Amino acid sequence: MAQKETATQGLKLADILITIVIAAVFGVIYRIWGPMYDILKPIGLHAEQLSYGMWFMAATFAFLIIRKPGVALLAEVAAATIEALFGGSWGVSTLVYGILQGLGAEIIFALFLYRRVNVGVTILAAFASAALSLLVDQYYGYIDQLTFWNYCLFIGLRLLGSALIAGVFAYYLAGALSRTGVLSLIRPASKKDYDVLG
Repeated sequence: MAQKETATQGLKLADILITIVIAAVFGVIYRIWGPMYDILKPIGLHAEQLSYGMWFMAATFAFLIIRKPGVALLAEVAAATIEALFGGSWGVSTLVYGILQGLGAEIIFALFLYRRVNVGVTILAAFASAALSLLVDQYYGYIDQLTFWNYCLFIGLRLLGSALIAGVFAYYLAGALSRTGVLSLIRPASKKDYDVLG
């Protein structure tokens, strides 16, 4: 995928609809992914945190597809809403997580003016989603009793899982999708595209 692309300002109805479809797919994936957390938990040492990156992927993946302001936040909130409607494990707090996780990714993409698109920026967006999810964990008291080393391990594994799944995997999955030519149906032709035509 290109290192820099100009993000057309403003979401159009088609952008919103495509984002909602992506979010719907991820909402179902999030609900199905829930047991992965429970499967990894008995391993101990916070191994379940490695699975957490999947719950940030709607934001990063949707932005890599649409590349417009507001897409990361919209996708993550919509995916969280769908997960909650399908009976996600965390109930209404899922929506709070969705808002903050989407906001985290959105802030990073905004810092790069929605133009720089590479694996590094995508990993930073995943990190930001993870960081804001920790605020919710802290508020609900999920992690306030951890010792310092345990807390560091918890955070480190969540960041690693986020980087791998919502960062690297999302980036290369979007790249693979782009190479199929499918995204040409939703992205306008760029000047570079016209130059290639001669």
